[in-house]
Amino acid sequence: MSTIKMRKVFYILSLVLLIPAIVSLAYQGLNLGIDFTGGTLIHLRFEQKVDIEQVREVLGNENIGRDLPIQESGNNEFIIRTHDLSQEQSNKLMKGFQDELGEMQVLRNEKVGATMGKELTNKALISIGIASVLMLLYISFRFEFKFGVAAVLALLHNVIIVAGIFSIFQWEVDAAFVAALLTILGYSINDTIVVFDRIRENLRLRRKEPYDVIVDKSVLQTVNRSINTVLTVVFCLVALLVLGGSTIKFFILAMLMGVIIGCYSSICIASPLWYDLKVREG
Repeated sequence: MSTIKMRKVFYILSLVLLIPAIVSLAYQGLNLGIDFTGGTLIHLRFEQKVDIEQVREVLGNENIGRDLPIQESGNNEFIIRTHDLSQEQSNKLMKGFQDELGEMQVLRNEKVGATMGKELTNKALISIGIASVLMLLYISFRFEFKFGVAAVLALLHNVIIVAGIFSIFQWEVDAAFVAALLTILGYSINDTIVVFDRIRENLRLRRKEPYDVIVDKSVLQTVNRSINTVLTVVFCLVALLVLGGSTIKFFILAMLMGVIIGCYSSICIASPLWYDLKVREG
Protein backbone atom coordinates (compact mmCIF):
# COMPACT_ATOMS: atom_id res chain seq x y z
CA MET A 1 0.00 0.00 0.00
CA SER A 2 1.31 3.42 -0.94
CA THR A 3 1.06 5.92 1.91
CA ILE A 4 1.35 8.84 -0.49
CA LYS A 5 -1.32 7.58 -2.90
CA MET A 6 -3.65 6.95 0.06
CA ARG A 7 -2.90 10.25 1.78
CA LYS A 8 -6.18 11.92 0.76
CA VAL A 9 -8.09 9.03 2.32
CA PHE A 10 -6.07 9.49 5.52
CA TYR A 11 -6.71 13.24 5.48
CA ILE A 12 -10.46 12.65 5.10
CA LEU A 13 -10.44 10.10 7.93
CA SER A 14 -8.64 12.60 10.16
CA LEU A 15 -11.16 15.32 9.25
CA VAL A 16 -13.99 12.95 10.16
CA LEU A 17 -12.42 12.71 13.63
CA LEU A 18 -11.26 16.32 13.91
CA ILE A 19 -14.44 18.16 12.91
CA PRO A 20 -16.73 16.61 15.59
CA ALA A 21 -13.90 17.02 18.13
CA ILE A 22 -13.45 20.73 17.37
CA VAL A 23 -17.21 21.38 17.30
CA SER A 24 -17.70 19.62 20.64
CA LEU A 25 -14.76 21.47 22.22
CA ALA A 26 -16.10 24.80 20.95
CA TYR A 27 -19.76 24.37 21.94
CA GLN A 28 -19.75 21.80 24.73
CA GLY A 29 -16.28 22.15 26.17
CA LEU A 30 -14.60 19.72 28.55
CA ASN A 31 -16.16 18.29 31.68
CA LEU A 32 -13.67 19.87 34.05
CA GLY A 33 -13.05 18.13 37.37
CA ILE A 34 -12.44 19.80 40.71
CA ASP A 35 -8.76 20.26 39.81
CA PHE A 36 -9.96 22.98 37.45
CA THR A 37 -13.29 24.19 38.83
CA GLY A 38 -12.65 23.99 42.55
CA GLY A 39 -14.52 21.89 45.07
CA THR A 40 -14.06 19.24 47.72
CA LEU A 41 -12.69 15.73 47.28
CA ILE A 42 -13.60 13.15 49.92
CA HIS A 43 -12.08 9.65 50.05
CA LEU A 44 -13.79 7.29 52.52
CA ARG A 45 -13.20 3.69 53.58
CA PHE A 46 -16.10 1.92 55.30
CA GLU A 47 -15.65 -0.98 57.71
CA GLN A 48 -18.71 -2.87 56.41
CA LYS A 49 -20.08 -3.59 52.93
CA VAL A 50 -21.42 -0.40 51.30
CA ASP A 51 -22.55 0.26 47.72
CA ILE A 52 -22.69 3.47 45.67
CA GLU A 53 -26.46 3.84 45.99
CA GLN A 54 -26.17 3.95 49.79
CA VAL A 55 -23.52 6.65 49.50
CA ARG A 56 -25.76 8.63 47.11
CA GLU A 57 -28.67 8.32 49.53
CA VAL A 58 -26.63 9.89 52.34
CA LEU A 59 -25.49 12.70 50.02
CA GLY A 60 -29.12 13.35 49.08
CA ASN A 61 -30.26 13.33 52.70
CA GLU A 62 -27.60 15.91 53.55
CA ASN A 63 -28.67 18.12 50.60
CA ILE A 64 -25.27 17.76 48.92
CA GLY A 65 -26.63 16.15 45.74
CA ARG A 66 -27.33 12.59 44.60
CA ASP A 67 -25.86 12.95 41.09
CA LEU A 68 -22.31 13.76 42.11
CA PRO A 69 -19.43 11.79 40.56
CA ILE A 70 -18.54 8.87 42.84
CA GLN A 71 -15.80 6.36 42.15
CA GLU A 72 -15.19 3.03 43.83
CA SER A 73 -11.45 2.90 44.38
CA GLY A 74 -11.20 -0.35 46.30
CA ASN A 75 -12.98 -2.62 48.75
CA ASN A 76 -15.62 -0.39 50.38
CA GLU A 77 -13.64 2.72 49.37
CA PHE A 78 -15.28 5.67 47.62
CA ILE A 79 -13.99 8.91 46.14
CA ILE A 80 -16.65 11.64 46.18
CA ARG A 81 -16.33 14.94 44.33
CA THR A 82 -18.61 17.73 45.49
CA HIS A 83 -18.94 21.49 45.24
CA ASP A 84 -16.89 23.47 47.75
CA LEU A 85 -18.07 22.46 51.24
CA SER A 86 -17.68 24.57 54.36
CA GLN A 87 -16.19 22.99 57.46
CA GLU A 88 -19.65 22.81 59.02
CA GLN A 89 -21.11 21.09 55.93
CA SER A 90 -18.19 18.68 55.80
CA ASN A 91 -18.53 17.75 59.49
CA LYS A 92 -22.28 17.26 59.10
CA LEU A 93 -21.76 15.04 56.05
CA MET A 94 -19.16 12.90 57.86
CA LYS A 95 -21.57 12.48 60.78
CA GLY A 96 -24.33 11.50 58.35
CA PHE A 97 -22.14 8.82 56.77
CA GLN A 98 -21.17 7.46 60.18
CA ASP A 99 -24.74 7.42 61.52
CA GLU A 100 -26.27 5.76 58.45
CA LEU A 101 -23.46 3.54 57.11
CA GLY A 102 -21.43 2.72 60.21
CA GLU A 103 -17.78 3.12 61.11
CA MET A 104 -15.52 4.58 58.46
CA GLN A 105 -12.10 6.10 57.91
CA VAL A 106 -11.60 9.44 56.16
CA LEU A 107 -8.58 8.96 53.89
CA ARG A 108 -8.82 12.37 52.20
CA ASN A 109 -10.96 15.45 52.68
CA GLU A 110 -9.38 18.32 50.79
CA LYS A 111 -10.32 21.41 48.84
CA VAL A 112 -9.14 22.56 45.43
CA GLY A 113 -9.88 26.23 44.94
CA ALA A 114 -10.82 27.98 41.71
CA THR A 115 -7.51 29.86 41.71
CA MET A 116 -5.62 26.58 41.53
CA GLY A 117 -7.97 25.45 38.79
CA LYS A 118 -7.19 28.50 36.65
CA GLU A 119 -3.50 28.02 37.33
CA LEU A 120 -3.67 24.38 36.23
CA THR A 121 -5.56 25.33 33.07
CA ASN A 122 -3.03 28.00 32.14
CA LYS A 123 -0.09 25.73 32.91
CA ALA A 124 -1.62 22.93 30.83
CA LEU A 125 -2.00 25.18 27.78
CA ILE A 126 1.43 26.75 28.29
CA SER A 127 3.05 23.30 28.67
CA ILE A 128 1.53 22.02 25.42
CA GLY A 129 2.49 25.25 23.63
CA ILE A 130 6.08 25.20 24.91
CA ALA A 131 6.45 21.50 24.07
CA SER A 132 5.21 22.09 20.52
CA VAL A 133 7.51 25.09 19.93
CA LEU A 134 10.58 23.31 21.34
CA MET A 135 9.90 20.23 19.23
CA LEU A 136 9.48 22.43 16.14
CA LEU A 137 12.82 24.11 16.84
CA TYR A 138 14.62 20.85 17.58
CA ILE A 139 13.29 19.01 14.52
CA SER A 140 14.00 22.03 12.28
CA PHE A 141 17.59 22.07 13.56
CA ARG A 142 18.06 18.30 13.41
CA PHE A 143 16.26 17.75 10.08
CA GLU A 144 14.65 20.70 8.30
CA PHE A 145 11.83 23.17 8.96
CA LYS A 146 9.23 21.26 6.91
CA PHE A 147 9.84 18.13 8.99
CA GLY A 148 9.19 20.23 12.10
CA VAL A 149 5.95 21.72 10.74
CA ALA A 150 4.63 18.30 9.70
CA ALA A 151 5.52 16.76 13.08
CA VAL A 152 3.88 19.53 15.14
CA LEU A 153 0.71 19.49 13.00
CA ALA A 154 0.49 15.72 13.52
CA LEU A 155 0.94 16.20 17.28
CA LEU A 156 -1.80 18.83 17.49
CA HIS A 157 -3.99 16.48 15.42
CA ASN A 158 -3.51 13.81 18.13
CA VAL A 159 -4.19 16.13 21.06
CA ILE A 160 -7.33 17.66 19.52
CA ILE A 161 -8.83 14.24 18.74
CA VAL A 162 -8.22 12.87 22.25
CA ALA A 163 -9.53 16.04 23.92
CA GLY A 164 -12.50 16.08 21.52
CA ILE A 165 -13.49 12.51 22.38
CA PHE A 166 -13.42 13.42 26.08
CA SER A 167 -15.58 16.44 25.27
CA ILE A 168 -18.10 14.45 23.19
CA PHE A 169 -18.63 11.85 25.92
CA GLN A 170 -18.21 14.42 28.73
CA TRP A 171 -15.71 12.28 30.59
CA GLU A 172 -14.23 14.13 33.52
CA VAL A 173 -10.95 15.92 32.93
CA ASP A 174 -8.47 16.42 35.77
CA ALA A 175 -4.75 17.01 36.27
CA ALA A 176 -4.00 13.40 35.26
CA PHE A 177 -5.57 14.12 31.86
CA VAL A 178 -3.03 16.91 31.32
CA ALA A 179 -0.25 14.46 32.20
CA ALA A 180 -1.71 12.01 29.68
CA LEU A 181 -1.74 14.64 26.91
CA LEU A 182 1.90 15.56 27.56
CA THR A 183 2.85 11.86 27.57
CA ILE A 184 1.01 11.42 24.26
CA LEU A 185 3.03 14.31 22.80
CA GLY A 186 6.29 12.68 23.85
CA TYR A 187 5.31 9.23 22.61
CA SER A 188 3.97 10.46 19.27
CA ILE A 189 6.98 12.62 18.46
CA ASN A 190 9.30 9.69 19.16
CA ASP A 191 7.43 7.53 16.65
CA THR A 192 7.37 10.35 14.07
CA ILE A 193 11.11 11.02 14.43
CA VAL A 194 11.88 7.38 13.64
CA VAL A 195 10.03 7.68 10.32
CA PHE A 196 11.55 11.08 9.52
CA ASP A 197 15.04 9.82 10.27
CA ARG A 198 14.55 7.03 7.74
CA ILE A 199 13.23 9.51 5.16
CA ARG A 200 16.29 11.74 5.68
CA GLU A 201 18.62 8.77 5.29
CA ASN A 202 16.89 7.62 2.10
CA LEU A 203 17.03 11.15 0.70
CA ARG A 204 20.82 10.90 0.86
CA LEU A 205 21.03 7.34 -0.48
CA ARG A 206 18.40 7.65 -3.22
CA ARG A 207 18.90 11.15 -4.62
CA LYS A 208 17.41 10.36 -8.03
CA GLU A 209 14.20 8.81 -6.74
CA PRO A 210 11.06 10.99 -6.41
CA TYR A 211 9.83 12.02 -2.98
CA ASP A 212 6.74 9.78 -3.01
CA VAL A 213 8.83 6.66 -3.60
CA ILE A 214 11.25 7.66 -0.84
CA VAL A 215 8.43 8.28 1.66
CA ASP A 216 6.72 4.98 0.84
CA LYS A 217 9.97 3.04 1.22
CA SER A 218 10.77 4.80 4.49
CA VAL A 219 7.34 4.04 5.95
CA LEU A 220 7.60 0.38 4.91
CA GLN A 221 11.02 0.15 6.57
CA THR A 222 9.66 1.45 9.89
CA VAL A 223 6.02 0.31 9.98
CA ASN A 224 6.74 -3.05 11.65
CA ARG A 225 8.69 -1.34 14.40
CA SER A 226 5.92 1.21 14.95
CA ILE A 227 3.10 -1.36 15.08
CA ASN A 228 5.01 -3.76 17.35
CA THR A 229 5.87 -0.93 19.74
CA VAL A 230 2.32 0.38 19.93
CA LEU A 231 0.88 -3.12 20.43
CA THR A 232 3.22 -3.70 23.36
CA VAL A 233 2.07 -0.45 24.98
CA VAL A 234 -1.61 -1.13 24.18
CA PHE A 235 -1.48 -4.56 25.87
CA CYS A 236 -0.14 -2.95 29.05
CA LEU A 237 -2.71 -0.14 28.96
CA VAL A 238 -5.62 -2.54 28.39
CA ALA A 239 -4.47 -4.59 31.39
CA LEU A 240 -4.38 -1.41 33.50
CA LEU A 241 -7.80 -0.37 32.19
CA VAL A 242 -9.32 -3.71 33.20
CA LEU A 243 -7.47 -4.25 36.48
CA GLY A 244 -6.38 -0.78 37.56
CA GLY A 245 -9.65 0.38 39.11
CA SER A 246 -11.85 3.37 38.44
CA THR A 247 -9.44 5.95 39.88
CA ILE A 248 -7.12 5.83 36.85
CA LYS A 249 -9.75 4.80 34.30
CA PHE A 250 -9.90 8.06 32.34
CA PHE A 251 -6.13 8.59 32.48
CA ILE A 252 -5.61 5.16 30.93
CA LEU A 253 -8.35 5.81 28.35
CA ALA A 254 -6.62 9.02 27.28
CA MET A 255 -3.28 7.22 27.04
CA LEU A 256 -4.78 4.33 25.08
CA MET A 257 -6.44 6.58 22.52
CA GLY A 258 -3.37 8.79 22.28
CA VAL A 259 -0.97 5.90 21.65
CA ILE A 260 -3.15 4.42 18.89
CA ILE A 261 -3.82 7.78 17.23
CA GLY A 262 -0.14 8.71 17.59
CA CYS A 263 0.94 5.57 15.74
CA TYR A 264 -1.60 6.30 12.99
CA SER A 265 -0.55 9.94 12.63
CA SER A 266 3.19 9.20 12.49
CA ILE A 267 2.66 6.81 9.58
CA CYS A 268 -0.36 8.21 7.77
CA ILE A 269 -0.37 11.95 8.54
CA ALA A 270 3.10 13.32 9.39
CA SER A 271 4.95 11.79 6.41
CA PRO A 272 2.30 12.74 3.80
CA LEU A 273 2.19 16.28 5.25
CA TRP A 274 5.96 16.57 4.78
CA TYR A 275 5.59 15.24 1.22
CA ASP A 276 2.91 17.82 0.35
CA LEU A 277 4.99 20.65 1.82
CA LYS A 278 8.03 19.48 -0.12
CA VAL A 279 6.10 19.18 -3.39
CA ARG A 280 4.64 22.68 -2.96
CA GLU A 281 8.15 24.00 -2.46
CA GLY A 282 9.27 22.30 -5.67
